[in-house]
Amino acid sequence: MQDPTPPRWQKILGIVLTVVPVFMLAMSAVMKLSQSPELVEGFGKAGIPASVIFPIGVEELVSVILYAIPQTAILGAILLTGHLGGAMAVHVRIGEPFHVPLLIAVVAWAGLWLRDPRVRALLPLRR
Repeated sequence: MQDPTPPRWQKILGIVLTVVPVFMLAMSAVMKLSQSPELVEGFGKAGIPASVIFPIGVEELVSVILYAIPQTAILGAILLTGHLGGAMAVHVRIGEPFHVPLLIAVVAWAGLWLRDPRVRALLPLRR
């Protein structure tokens, strides 16, 4: 059975691994909400119409906020996983590498796993 209180180093590492995707995805959401011409052009090349960029940015920002709040972090992580899965699908469809969204999702879940005993109970590591 997992100890509900993680060691101090584990909690600090979990917080650090949480801040990284929060910062990256918050910046990404702000860029989408700003509707910069370069971003609209990039989305157009990927076959995504400009009319959906703002709603995607709102979804991304809401998901990031939910992930950053400890009480709603699991819901936020699930939503971010869906968002990043969609990003990976777009990258695959247009023939670009998809490792960045994948790494962000892995880091987000690793941070949550390290700092939240409920996630460690749900996804235990076995020896």
